[in-house]
Amino acid sequence: VKTGSYYFLSRPRRFGKSLLISTLEAYFLGKKELFEGLAMEKLEKDWTTYPIFHIDLNTEKYDTRESLDSILNFTLEKWEQQYGTAPSETTFALRFRGLIERAYEQTGQRVVILIDEYDKPMLQAMGNEELQKEFRNTMKAFYSVLKTMDGCIQFAFLTGVTKFGKVSVFSDLNNLDDISMRKQYVDLCGVSEKELHDNLEIELHELADAKELTYGELCNRLREYYDGYHFTYNSIIKFLLPFYANTNAVESEFEI
Repeated sequence: VKTGSYYFLSRPRRFGKSLLISTLEAYFLGKKELFEGLAMEKLEKDWTTYPIFHIDLNTEKYDTRESLDSILNFTLEKWEQQYGTAPSETTFALRFRGLIERAYEQTGQRVVILIDEYDKPMLQAMGNEELQKEFRNTMKAFYSVLKTMDGCIQFAFLTGVTKFGKVSVFSDLNNLDDISMRKQYVDLCGVSEKELHDNLEIELHELADAKELTYGELCNRLREYYDGYHFTYNSIIKFLLPFYANTNAVESEFEI
């Protein structure tokens, strides 16, 4: 959050992207109490509160044009109740642009934009070329606001499963820094094997006993079932899907 302005992170489903977005939201809202006892509590000195636009595209099933329109309209209307609207703002992109400008003017702080699962509409329209084209055109115009309103934006962070090509939704957003395969951000999401053993060692031994496996056999099966993801070239750090690591490793009834 101190080294740049616009970031994109691609990770598989259930890898903790939404939790990361929520953590960033708490940080930019200045909620110091939520970071008590953590390194961030001491690293941050100011704890400034910024206006935040959090767009969660993970909550809808995108099988019609109306489904995307509905979630965008619902989200924008919620913010317009707080920051107002203008008659000339007749498209989603214009409404979004107006909101960013008014939030900046009304609060005196540049805005923070957090977009979770930016690509879900396009992914769910795979196989329906016409619908995907409509989604792509809508979101391309919507995301292009991030570039035109750069002077009013403090920080922007987008997550998704994949990154669509430069000819699609990101073609106008050439200031977006893709950190998905960047070494210094490799452990931003997910649970490394070291973290799993550091925090759930007792539970892992209990699970091995319950399954009548040796500790080594259990660890090998966990790697096999929940994968060892690598996000940089020649990486020595393997990551497990955190959803399964957290919910299953402490329960003796999960299937191995």
